[in-house]
Order: sequence, then C-alpha cells, then structure tokens
Amino acid sequence: MRNTYIPNNPVEKIDGYLELFRGKTAGTETIPTENALGRVLSRAVYAKLCDPVYNAAAMDGIAVSSEATAAASEKTPLVLQEGKDFVYVNTGNPVPREFDAVIMIEDVVDTGRGKVEITSPAGSWQHVRVKGESIVEGEMILPSRRRIRAEDLAAIYAGGNTEVEVYKAPVVGVITTGDEMVARPEEVGEGKLLESNSKLFSALIAECGGEAKVYPTVSDDRRFLREAVAKAVAECDIVIVNAGSSAGTKDYAREVIASLGEVYLHGLAAKPGKPTILGIAEGKPVVGIPGYPVSAYISFGLSVRPLIDMMTGSAAGEDEVTVSATLTRNVVSSLKNTEFVRVSLGRVNGKLVATPLERGAAQIMSLVKADGILTIDRYSEGYAGGSEVTVSLRKPLSLIEKNLVVIGSNDLVIDVIGEHIPLTSAHVGSMGGIAAMLKGECHIAPIHLLDAATGEYNIPAVKKYFPNEKMALIKGVGRTQGLMLPKGNPLGITSFEDAVERRLRFANRQRGAGTRILTDYLLAGLGKDGSALKGYDKEFSTHLAVGMAVESGAADFGMGVGSAANTLGLDFIPVYDEEYDFLVSEANLGDERVKAFVEYLSSEDFRNKLKEFSDYTAPRTGEIVKC
Repeated sequence: MRNTYIPNNPVEKIDGYLELFRGKTAGTETIPTENALGRVLSRAVYAKLCDPVYNAAAMDGIAVSSEATAAASEKTPLVLQEGKDFVYVNTGNPVPREFDAVIMIEDVVDTGRGKVEITSPAGSWQHVRVKGESIVEGEMILPSRRRIRAEDLAAIYAGGNTEVEVYKAPVVGVITTGDEMVARPEEVGEGKLLESNSKLFSALIAECGGEAKVYPTVSDDRRFLREAVAKAVAECDIVIVNAGSSAGTKDYAREVIASLGEVYLHGLAAKPGKPTILGIAEGKPVVGIPGYPVSAYISFGLSVRPLIDMMTGSAAGEDEVTVSATLTRNVVSSLKNTEFVRVSLGRVNGKLVATPLERGAAQIMSLVKADGILTIDRYSEGYAGGSEVTVSLRKPLSLIEKNLVVIGSNDLVIDVIGEHIPLTSAHVGSMGGIAAMLKGECHIAPIHLLDAATGEYNIPAVKKYFPNEKMALIKGVGRTQGLMLPKGNPLGITSFEDAVERRLRFANRQRGAGTRILTDYLLAGLGKDGSALKGYDKEFSTHLAVGMAVESGAADFGMGVGSAANTLGLDFIPVYDEEYDFLVSEANLGDERVKAFVEYLSSEDFRNKLKEFSDYTAPRTGEIVKC
C-alpha cells in the first residue's frame, strides 16, 4: 500500500527523540593509552606519577647553589671548584639536593684542573624542572567525556597511566534497500544503479567515532526487510535503514520499523531529508534515511550523528565551526521546510563570500564541492544576495582562505586548472559571472559573450558593463560551440535550423549562460524565439549535463562545446567558434592567487592537458588584455 502523505514535522522534534536515549551508551572499555587517540574518556584520568619525578636539569651545564653565585659579574668572574661548588649535568639529569640552579654550559669558562669561571649569578631554580612541575601525582589530567588528542595522550602517559577507560564505539548497522541497487560497477546497467550510500554512512560513522556494520542490500520485500532489521537490532546499538522511507508502493521502512517497535516520527520539514523516519525497537534507535545521497547526508547529520555523539560521550556539535559570509545571490525558500543549502566559500576583497551550489537531493557532487552549509529557517523566505549569513564549515577555514573564487561560465578547463590551483567555482553562466564581478564577489569570471552587432567576443560586453572601471581579460582558450547529438546521429540532424524546423527535443543551458545567449542569437537569425524549441525551458547548468541529457535519450540534441561531446562519446556538428576568457579587475592582477592562475594557464603543462580534449585551441592562452 502506498504511503500517500508524509507529515512535515518540525526539525526541532528530533530533540525529543534524542531525549529518549539520553544517557544511553554502548558501554565502556579499558584500552592501552597508545591506542586511545580520538576516543572519549568515560572516567577522569588522574596522575599516578609526578612529571618529572625528581628535580631535573633543563639544560646541559653545571648545577650550582644560586646563593653561592651572587657575587659573579663581568668585572669580577667567580671561580667554582668541581665537586665542591658545582657538578656537571646534562639535560634530564637529577640536580643534587644541595644545588638549586643550572648554568648553561655556554656561559661557563673551563679554566682547567676542575675549575670554571662564571660572569653572572644564577637565579633560584634557573634551568631546573622542579619535581611535579608539569604534572603532580594525584592531580586530574583530563576530565571524563573529553575526546583524547595527541597532546592529551602524551600527558596521560606522562602521568603514569598505561591504560584508560573510554566509551565503546557504538556499532551502527547499515541496511540499504532497493531491487535496483548493485554492489559493483560492472553490474551497473539499465535499471541497475551502483549502491554507494553504504560507503557514505560507513565513513560518516567512523568520523563520529562509531563502528559501521554493513549488511547486504535487501530487495524491496517487506518480509526480507523485516528479517534484516530484526537481525541488525539484535546485533547493533543503532540501525540505519536506507531508502524505502518515502511514499512509494515498495517503501516498506515505516511499516517494518513499526512492526518491530514504534515509529516516533515520520517526515521532517527538512529539504533535503523530508522522508526521515525516527523509530525505536528493543529500546534502540532505528532511523529510516532517504535514498538520495544529499538527503542521506543531511538526515544522518540531523539524527544519527547526535545519537553517536551521545553514545560515545561526545559533546554535541563539538567539532562544528561557523563563519559569517556574504551571500553572492538570492536564495529563495518555500516557507515549508528548514533548508540546507550547500555553498562554496572564498575571500574576495577582504570579505568572505558564499556562493550557493546545486540544491538537488541527488547532487552528490554539490557535497564534494561544498565548503559549508547554509541553514534557512523553516519560516524564512530565504536570503537576498548581499545578505550576511551564517555558514557551518565543512572544510578548514585556513584552506578556504587560499581559494581563488571563480564564478561564471562552465568549462572542463576549470577542473583542469583546479587540480593545480586551489579554487572554488560556481557555474552560473557568463552573465552570472559579470554580476558577481560587479558586486566584487569573485576574483575571476569566465565568460564567452558574443556581441550580436559586431560578432566579437567578450571585450564589448566588458566595456558595456564596466564603463568606468579598469578591467582585464586573461585570454583563455578557443573552443567550438555546436550541436551535441547521440552517437551515430540516428535522427540524421544536419544543422541547427534542421533540428528547429523538425521541433526535436532540446537540452538548453541556464539563463545568462553564454551558450544560451548563442542559442537565442541563432534562433533570432531564423526569425524565431525559444517557443520554437521543445524543451527550451528545461535548464542544465553545465555542458556535460546537456551532453548527458542527449546521451540518456532525454533530449534529441543540445548546444554545447566540442570537448564535452568528445568526453561523452557524442556526435558533434560545429556551429560557432568562440573565445572563452577570464575577466578580472586590474587591481586583482597582483593577487598571488590570480598570478598563480595566470602562470599555470601559460604553462606547457596546461597546453598539453588541452590536447587530451582535442577541441581546444590556445593561441593566446595566459595573455593579459586590458579593456
């Protein structure tokens, strides 16, 4: 039976679910101290020894009585006799009880016959590590519920503790479902998808300090799923049921969890992540998580991560770091859900800027590219471009600060450059890049804008939009725009005009993209507009996405660059040669990140990389043209 309705429970209701397991852990265990890195203490650690256990020399030199050296000076050097007034010591040696200071060997003049001269007095306990100076026997080294760092581990051992008591890592069972899911790439085909979420969960569980137990994928059969979940509940501390939580005719997760215990909640006002199920069986949490990877990631963070934190004794959110950033463009919200928007980050003109990435629940690459996540409250309409927003970091800020921020037109060469230059990119089209540059929210804007009046690329657009500013173009690559067609061109398409006249299905780029502008230019040349193309309003954000729409049969043709067609093994009919360049403010040409970009663009290595794609030309690559 189909679940026709999934409620929109507030995200805050998760707190009530977590309270049901407050104080519940996977138990404790005693382990060797050297194996305790990253574990959380279940019991405070007290010193069994002092560190050091005796008064120890902190330098190589001589041990002396500070009081006996009071008369030493440059004018009246003091002569000391070995065995009577001093003894030689090395770093770490015990300092005899009759002495209370060490003079560095560099400040001692050996005059022979066991005598030395010093020219300045020693202070009391100078260069001496007093017994218990670092750690005193009986003092607390670390409190309970503290995650052990490398320096903590060393202190624990220095205090004489060879073992520590820590919380056990909770075992988290992972059950994936779906007749269409296969385990190995060679099994992928029509109707068969590669199951990768178990790898995502295993890594996330390990990051949280848990231990993943992955079960074989279960087919869409309620009896088999019930058996698998019951087995996992018996063997694990937490159980994840991945997929089968939505409203399909074969979504059995809710029914199965309810049959084994109870469903506390089904459906969150979260986007992505709405079909989340929070259940209980045998007193253990059983969480149904949606199948789309971004939904799975967000749902795990909201529900499973805090459960693992509790069971390992960790403080909730102890590793979360937030920053304030300026949003580069509008983000609209539906007023129905708490939304989690992936963003890229970079520092431009002294301010940290956040650029929203793809928002689809299946867009796993948006997680890969994301530097942080912006949370939009359920009752907010979103944020306007230019707003200051709070972003939860997914990468260290020190790395983000090094990013060259590239916003504008998409091309494969951005990824090539990104292998060698730390950069963050957003594919918003050439006009989106112009807008970002006007607002000072990027270092570089890739553009390929055709001027219909002159047939010239880029320079007329720069002069139009930046009439009073000093701008420059870093010359990029020559490339060919054309028709992407299925391999073998089964429909026998001969030209853009031919495809339009036959009203074939078209894969279009987003508004503001240079390719979209070229499409409109070609349509205008035929005396037509977008209504002449079936599929004109469906937008794709990259050339490869257009190509995949054609390759998969979702479209009969698309407009894109030859390099993308070659990469996907598509047929290609050239239409227009264009210049793909990089817009930059003259003031930023001295920025070390921009200089590194230009240097690599001008390199032989980059030119060799271009040859692998076979469609590019690079007659002026790296040349700077003032506009």
